[in-house]
Amino acid sequence: MKIQLALDRITLGKAKSVAKKAEDYVDIIEVGTSLIKDYGKKSVSFIKENFKDKTILADIKTCDEGEYEFKSAFEAGADIATVMGNSPIETIEICYNVSKEYNKDVMIDLMGTSESKIAQLKKFDNAIFFIHLPKDNKHGNLIDNFNKNSDLYRGIKRIALGGSVKEDILKDILLINPEILVVGSAITKSNDIGLAACRFKNNIIG
Repeated sequence: MKIQLALDRITLGKAKSVAKKAEDYVDIIEVGTSLIKDYGKKSVSFIKENFKDKTILADIKTCDEGEYEFKSAFEAGADIATVMGNSPIETIEICYNVSKEYNKDVMIDLMGTSESKIAQLKKFDNAIFFIHLPKDNKHGNLIDNFNKNSDLYRGIKRIALGGSVKEDILKDILLINPEILVVGSAITKSNDIGLAACRFKNNIIG
């Protein structure tokens, strides 16, 4: 299982500082949507330049203009870019094809995506499917949400899981065993970022 460090709602300088403290224990560094909105695609290039040995994810949350946005993200240094699962199927197909053209990965964010649409999306068999508890959902539970809908995800090869991930649900996450675990504030807002990242890594590898 890989750990994806989500960098959001901080300055670009702070993002670099946080990632430096956690880099030994994470596999993917996510340039969050808020960083991209605040600083543009240079935020992706900045993180890639400072963390050349890490996989970089640009959380661009594409809904339209798939070819332009994905090419722009990959040319800025991203290794993975995100498209929303509730986007038009044509947009997702374009993003998937651009990812193959660049030999990169597409992550399909299933937030707000209907059951029938998820069934349609399974044809993108090499995509990473992100099962995502929204930030604004204050009463949701990531594990309950996954278990309730687990039949929907049957047959998906590559799963990422994230949203309010804390150490106390790691035992449940290990049972799900996603390819990628997305962790944000449990690391980035910790008093000791390196230690928090280390604990996540150690708990995952047992």
